[in-house]
Amino acid sequence: MRIKRKAAAAAIAGTFSVTAITVSDGLSKEPVPPALAGASLWAPDPLAPPRIVETGSVRPAPVQDVTPAFRPAPLRPVSLADAFVPSFEPSLTTWSREIASGETLDAVLADAGLRAADRVEIALALGAEYDLRRLRPGHVITVVTKTDGNPRRVELAVEDGIRIEAVFGEQLATRVLEPDPDTVTFAGETVIESSIFAALDKADIPARFAVDLAQMLGGTVDFRRELAGGETLRLLWREARVGEQVIGEPELAFAALDLGGSVYEIIWPDDGSGRATIYVDGEVLRVFAQPVEGARISSVFGRRRHPVYGNTRMHTGVDFAAAHGTPVRATAPGRVSFIGWRGGYGRVIEIAHGSGTLTRYSHLSGVTDGLAKGDRVAAGDVIGRVGATGTTTGPNMHYEVRVNGRPTDPLTDDRLAEVTERKTDDAAALTRLSEARSLLAKRLASEFARTATERL
Repeated sequence: MRIKRKAAAAAIAGTFSVTAITVSDGLSKEPVPPALAGASLWAPDPLAPPRIVETGSVRPAPVQDVTPAFRPAPLRPVSLADAFVPSFEPSLTTWSREIASGETLDAVLADAGLRAADRVEIALALGAEYDLRRLRPGHVITVVTKTDGNPRRVELAVEDGIRIEAVFGEQLATRVLEPDPDTVTFAGETVIESSIFAALDKADIPARFAVDLAQMLGGTVDFRRELAGGETLRLLWREARVGEQVIGEPELAFAALDLGGSVYEIIWPDDGSGRATIYVDGEVLRVFAQPVEGARISSVFGRRRHPVYGNTRMHTGVDFAAAHGTPVRATAPGRVSFIGWRGGYGRVIEIAHGSGTLTRYSHLSGVTDGLAKGDRVAAGDVIGRVGATGTTTGPNMHYEVRVNGRPTDPLTDDRLAEVTERKTDDAAALTRLSEARSLLAKRLASEFARTATERL
């Protein structure tokens, strides 16, 4: 029954479909309206041919069919802006510290993390400009490295503000950088209670000046007997400075020692000659050139226990302890009588000053270039360098004064002073004394004012 109903429905649907198609076909065959038919037949009018107007102008010649020749285009000049390629400095790391006691350069560089090959190259570079055996505690190593650990720059800061720099690039470059210090003058005043050394130390004046004073006045003033306490000492000295750092050792310029009954004054020149003038109560006493300026007297004239052999024997001169290579100067004018070696004295220079007086300079490391036997020298001339040749425990200069072949105390004998005084210009010496006194008074007043201001 259901099957019959479905068949009937399908027949009815089919009848409707046939009817719809028939109606559609009939509608499509109806005639087109006249207006639409006319519009479909429209077409644009044909274009009229252009008219050529004779104007008398020259007509262009017909273009010839010529194949063009191709040439390479010229290159545009390159400007600096086009050629500039920005370079980028890789990030750098800086490491720095002081050398400790007993350390070697290699140990410090290893602590900086440098490879063994780099440490060897750095040691060779720095060693070309500085004797690495002279490394001391307090010297500073600065290492600048790139991100890969390779060194970019290494700097060794040694004494007197000197720096040795090694720069690693396409080529290794090493140079020595020396500061350009300013000379600053200072003044101080102190009262001697027990000794000159203690008085200087208490007044915060370089205590090493006690050596210079003892050397200058040792043959004139008996410090043990004449210093009873309460004596006034006034000093003027120079320091070479880079900022707040003192370069080298301070140098005395002027000293005035008031013993009550007499005033002793000393002027040291600033020309590097080391030739000092001694005055007593405003009159020139003598001119003396220190053999080793600013050195420490390590042994005086007289009997002593020998530092090498251990027995007691006569010490025939004065020993000046100083760094290897420190200049040695003639103490009085004369003529060089000997240059060479004399057993335990090592390398020696001897100068004859007339009247049977001779000075001997021993343990030298070298002699001034060009100096020869027979040459004349003036007081203060550099004749050699401090060394450790012969029988000695370290760098020093053994200085002797011999009269007719016999040794005398260099700090008390006046014969050299007599030789030097013959060439002294008293008028010029007195002018220098007046200028030194004026400068000392001015500096002391300035120091007093500054101290008073700081207290307030």
